[in-house]
Amino acid sequence: MKEFDFLVIGSGSGLDVANVAINRGQSVAVVEKGPLGGTCLNRGCIPSKLLLYHADVLETIERADEFHIDAEVSDVAFSDIVQVVTEKVEGEAESIRRGLRSSSGHELFEGEGRFVDERTIEITDGVDAGTRIRAETVTIAAGTRPAIPPIDGLDEVDYLTSTEALKLETVPDRLAIVGGGYIAAELGHFFGTFGGDVTIIGRRPNLLPEADEEVAEAFTERYADRFSVHTGYAATDVWEEDGSVVVEARPYEYGERGGIIEDGDFITVTGDELLIAAGRVPNSDTLNLPTAGVATDNRGFVETDKYLRTTAENVWALGDIVGEYLLKHSANHEARTVARNIFGSERQPIDYSAMPFAVFASPEVAGVGAKEGDLRAAGREYATNTYQYQDTARGDAMKADGFVKVLIDLDGDILGCHIIGPDASTLIQEVVVAMKAGTGTIQDIRDAVHIHPALPEVVQRAFSGQFTRSNQGHDHHHH
Repeated sequence: MKEFDFLVIGSGSGLDVANVAINRGQSVAVVEKGPLGGTCLNRGCIPSKLLLYHADVLETIERADEFHIDAEVSDVAFSDIVQVVTEKVEGEAESIRRGLRSSSGHELFEGEGRFVDERTIEITDGVDAGTRIRAETVTIAAGTRPAIPPIDGLDEVDYLTSTEALKLETVPDRLAIVGGGYIAAELGHFFGTFGGDVTIIGRRPNLLPEADEEVAEAFTERYADRFSVHTGYAATDVWEEDGSVVVEARPYEYGERGGIIEDGDFITVTGDELLIAAGRVPNSDTLNLPTAGVATDNRGFVETDKYLRTTAENVWALGDIVGEYLLKHSANHEARTVARNIFGSERQPIDYSAMPFAVFASPEVAGVGAKEGDLRAAGREYATNTYQYQDTARGDAMKADGFVKVLIDLDGDILGCHIIGPDASTLIQEVVVAMKAGTGTIQDIRDAVHIHPALPEVVQRAFSGQFTRSNQGHDHHHH
């Protein structure tokens, strides 16, 4: 049995806490079954955003005629694009590994770990199989993996998840995507821009169901122009036929009593490749958590209190496996909180306020705070204002289609902001700063001087215009 002061399972944002432990002079064990750096670096944000930027460049060239510029693309070295990104990512992961291997404070254990006792891990495979490690303090940061929905015949066909899709070196002629969230949206944009014929099958009424409904509707309309989009359909069966994959889907009703409409007209979609992009599931089922006294919720996410402590003494958790926001910036934020609470003088609860998200598709989407649907459901009084990109000088110059939507309460506090259009992921930032570091009112943005004629004017004007009160009296609770 090897004894340590601190042990972390997972080498994504969990390493941030391990590094604080090292700085405190503690002995540290890191358990990792895959390449170092976790989902974000290896099969998530980093490779996808590096690849997606190439699609944005190509799309810009293809739109050049709108600006009276005649340009044509003579060649796209698609496999080079993917290889360069893959090499970059593998190089980063290897450099983290080398850093840990050569560090005097860290010890890296490669292989899958599972609990065999309280705060005791056994490595079950890989180089260090059979090793047992016990630590005073344990942090579980083992992340999530792609969810595989129950579709008849899926086991018998070859399919991709985001992990494999990011390494495809040729563009499928026809790509069928099951799932309607941000992974489907981003990868649809990527392969579609590079010439693939993309079909998306999503169960919800709109793509991007996590976004504000108005934004999701606008996004779905735009995607329906670009691709074959079947929202409100659930994939039920798949099979292989003549080297292609065929997906059968039936109408689906979303909601409490929803489900597949059995006698509805089914559709079939044929693709050269099938991408399953149906969300993520926590890796908690691989860890033997009950033995460690660590409770999970009904979806398998690790239960934590407001300090990110689990139900077991001296065991903490952070990142995707706690299931709050499955976003790298959220995991980093949680890692700072865990580090402060383990090693700091006083404990502070995790603060999830003003947690933004962005979808790097085309159009881009970003949001922070409450969505209008949430406010309606809660019977809150609020007011809203929307401003179009093309009504600003820069938006007009860009021929930009999109809008900024602001939700405030009747005292002028910012409740939420939702953006669809170019640079949405950048434009949302000033709203996050206002909500987090400012007074959190529309005055923060109204009072700041905005450069004219730069794109942030679209945010400024959305906050400065005439707000419309929702006609939400207290008699509307039944909505």
